[in-house]
Amino acid sequence: MKANLLKNKVNTKTSNFVLLSIATLGIYNVMWLFKNNSVMEEILEDKFFDYRILIVLAAFIGWSSALSADPEVSAIGGLLSILSCIFYVAWAFKAKKAIQKMMLNNYKIDYSMNSFYTLFFNVYYINFCINELEDEVEKSNVLSEKSTA
Repeated sequence: MKANLLKNKVNTKTSNFVLLSIATLGIYNVMWLFKNNSVMEEILEDKFFDYRILIVLAAFIGWSSALSADPEVSAIGGLLSILSCIFYVAWAFKAKKAIQKMMLNNYKIDYSMNSFYTLFFNVYYINFCINELEDEVEKSNVLSEKSTA
């Protein structure tokens, strides 16, 4: 069962994810992505981003923090922050598409994921959805059993 495997491999409660993100000032997000991107690609059988792009993301975040402190180059730091946000959103939409494809192909479930949440909560929302996949499969199985009875 791919949904269960994905949840067990990623294995991050969304509340913990948010708290760790706050406690580490966003560094945990990059670590989570670096750790789980390849796991998700393998299980979902879809390519998101190469690991080197994740390293570039980490560099953007680090440089944006460093450059934001200096008023003369804070605009560059702001630009790097915006690029980092764009990367997170692009990754989240690719992950959303791969999760929906897996649910449709493996379970015949048209799994609806909110685009607004994907845009604004990106990695947190993807993590939340991964944690909910198993419940969605069970709910679909119960509904299909009731309709055949």
